[in-house]
Amino acid sequence: MSWTTPAELRAQLVKLWERGLLLAALAGGDNPFPLRLTLRGPGSTELSERFDAVRGWIADLKAGAGGATGHGYRLVLREVRHRVIGANAVPAEAWVDILDDALALIGKRREADRFVKLVGETGARQPSLLAWLERRPLRALELADAWPRLLDVVGWLQAHPRPGIYLRQVDLPGVHTKFVEAHRGVLCDLLDAALPVDAVDAALGGAAHFAQRYGFRDKPVRIRFRLLDPSRALLPTGTDQDLTVTADTFARLDPAVSRVFMTENEVNFLAFPPLADSMVIFGAGYGFDMLARAGWLQTRTLHYWGDIDTHGFAILDQLRALFAHVESFLMDRETLLRHQPQWGAEPQPAARELPRLNADERALYDELRTNRFAITLRLEQEKIGFGWMMQALDALRAGVAAPRPRN
Repeated sequence: MSWTTPAELRAQLVKLWERGLLLAALAGGDNPFPLRLTLRGPGSTELSERFDAVRGWIADLKAGAGGATGHGYRLVLREVRHRVIGANAVPAEAWVDILDDALALIGKRREADRFVKLVGETGARQPSLLAWLERRPLRALELADAWPRLLDVVGWLQAHPRPGIYLRQVDLPGVHTKFVEAHRGVLCDLLDAALPVDAVDAALGGAAHFAQRYGFRDKPVRIRFRLLDPSRALLPTGTDQDLTVTADTFARLDPAVSRVFMTENEVNFLAFPPLADSMVIFGAGYGFDMLARAGWLQTRTLHYWGDIDTHGFAILDQLRALFAHVESFLMDRETLLRHQPQWGAEPQPAARELPRLNADERALYDELRTNRFAITLRLEQEKIGFGWMMQALDALRAGVAAPRPRN
């Protein structure tokens, strides 16, 4: 039977609720009421052939009806005259006249009352955020318990734009660093709507840049490196010079070395052997932009050692956007073939063009991205033999070509 049931009428309202349209009306949005619901009823043939079923259907619909006074839907009947069964009143339309009836019918009056309180508090404290409540009413309900504290954060930043302190230093009851971090996404929406334009750094988008976007101090980026030449040690300790400094300090460092290696594997970083006039930097997790602030790197010979796979070459290409003179280290075809037993599969290879690769690198990258080795190949840097790395370093010391695989 395709006739509309009371449950299907309620389901139509539930869909409106799930889209936020019912609550939006409470925050100043469009009011869809009175609202006509979709109602499918029996045709002329069904009236005569299934008259008992039709009577049951009508009874069910009337049992769920109530209108504005009974908190339900209102039925509009039409008289149907039939040569067999005579004249009968059959439901032709179903209407919900007011929002309160809809909320009662789907059991959402308590939630709506709670939302009304949020609207009232927001209108009194931060009226510029009412538009957000209208757009995201269901999200606001999820945040109901935290909403007063979220408004506190908004108000505090209005009074202290771009404060230049750490989040930990914000002194508000019930508001702490973990609270702000847990709600960075919604706070970005609220603060963008409530703060003046000059209090927001629009160039820094997304929750990941929350602190910088709104003028808080952020944890300093740290860069870890080792001095590979004991004679160029920065500290008079006579120990391994494995140091971690802030990016600002690193930018001003200007150590007395002429060659700098970069590797993204910690074991490779730690095992990198002593090498005259050289240092090694660990990892690019802090981003190449931070390294770019160290202008002295532009005057050093740079070597990047990454995985031999499509993403390794993509990182190399990205690094060359900042340091055009960087050279790849152990990312050549000979090294790849030498270590065939260590090959693995790259889960999601890159395929885009990489314009900053040299001819040899581009040729190998093309082989990798087109699966000419029969698999989506990768050779992770930590799987390259230590002896092979030492040969490559000896070749650099001597200023000759890198070693070739031996048969």
